[in-house]
Amino acid sequence: MTASDSPPIGQSRSTGLRQRVLRSGLVSFLVLSLVAVDPVLAQDSVVCDAEGLPDMISGFFQITTALGIMGLVVVWQADSLVEMFTMNIEQKKSLKQHKRTAMKSAVILVILGPLYTVAGSAMGLPLAECVDLVPW
Repeated sequence: MTASDSPPIGQSRSTGLRQRVLRSGLVSFLVLSLVAVDPVLAQDSVVCDAEGLPDMISGFFQITTALGIMGLVVVWQADSLVEMFTMNIEQKKSLKQHKRTAMKSAVILVILGPLYTVAGSAMGLPLAECVDLVPW
């Protein structure tokens, strides 16, 4: 075996270190999963049993949805205002793309809560039974 066939010393050390870190991370994840998941699975509807927590989750989702819709209005109006004073075709296309992206984000934000509530109830998820994620 010649010197050109063997990997550089630094490369073999970094590969070995990378494998040890990956192996220890995987073992830590597995141990944590076994220790942390079993007690959680044994509990039944902890979120629903907590006093005030379902209302706090619902309120947080409603505030987040309201802020997202207000953000859409601000972005839409600002882009429309800038679009009126823009002469370059490429900048106008970019602004229209930004408006479409903002609209898609707001639609996803508004649809996500009711979809989770309906789908979660159909699948029997415990959180969907006690938390109302419909923003209106």
